[in-house]
Amino acid sequence: MISERQKEIIDAAGRILTESGIGGLTTKKLAFEMGFSEAAIYRHFPSKEAIILALLEYLRENMASRLSSLDQSLPVEDRFQAVFASQFAFFTQHPHFVVAVFSDGLWEESDQINQAILALMQTKAGFLRPLIAEGQAKGLFKKDVSAEHLVHLVLGAFRLQMFKWRVSGFNFDLNTAGAQLIQSILTVIKD
Repeated sequence: MISERQKEIIDAAGRILTESGIGGLTTKKLAFEMGFSEAAIYRHFPSKEAIILALLEYLRENMASRLSSLDQSLPVEDRFQAVFASQFAFFTQHPHFVVAVFSDGLWEESDQINQAILALMQTKAGFLRPLIAEGQAKGLFKKDVSAEHLVHLVLGAFRLQMFKWRVSGFNFDLNTAGAQLIQSILTVIKD
């Protein structure tokens, strides 16, 4: 569990990543953003990598908590939509985290960061895979494509939507555009 101060630091790190990319995220810039010394940053995190890892773990835990709390009594299609509605709502409220999750530059930073990003993706896939398999078992979703491959297609479309939102400067309503995308995906994967 991260402290409130650590959460403030990773929020600031996310904002810097959005404005300046991975190269712009320095402890000096982060300390300036937070209004305290670099030494104060190091009291909370031993390195820039530790900040990024904490940010990714926070996102993973937050997503797992949000998705775990979805109403399991809803029909499969409604739960599928709710998974993405939750994601779009979260990123609309916290756009600075989009860059952290969808920044290709992070992949080049370290193996630990790669593993943290992979864990984040696996967490989301872990919610989608059984949901899609349930939809297939109930005859709602296509069965001629494996649940695993459908997850890849869906997450690829989600990633592209988030990338478009980011490069547009967050200049369109992600919730509306996201809901339209999910409806289109449902049209494609329904049996």
